[in-house]
Amino acid sequence: MSNKKYLVSFPETNFSSLTLEQNAQLSEYLTVQNSPLLFGCRTGICGTCLVEVEGDIIPPSSEEREVLEVLAPGNKKARLACQIKLTGDLKISTLNN
Repeated sequence: MSNKKYLVSFPETNFSSLTLEQNAQLSEYLTVQNSPLLFGCRTGICGTCLVEVEGDIIPPSSEEREVLEVLAPGNKKARLACQIKLTGDLKISTLNN
């Protein structure tokens, strides 16, 4: 049985879209060579990977939500890329802190 695959794109950048398997943890696959995203702690506390996401993903955990309330209050599309597991096609844009 093969896993579903989803497209991760980075609009308004020169980075090519990537195809990753369902439930892929983005922080394990995205690098400075294949995406515009930077990662710091990869545990959801530093905010280095703050992005805006368009697409279907599971809601943030309570811990991630607390960080988002500080870093991007009121932004419903804001997420920490290190906490995202792929459950659908995504368009990801970086946010300037």
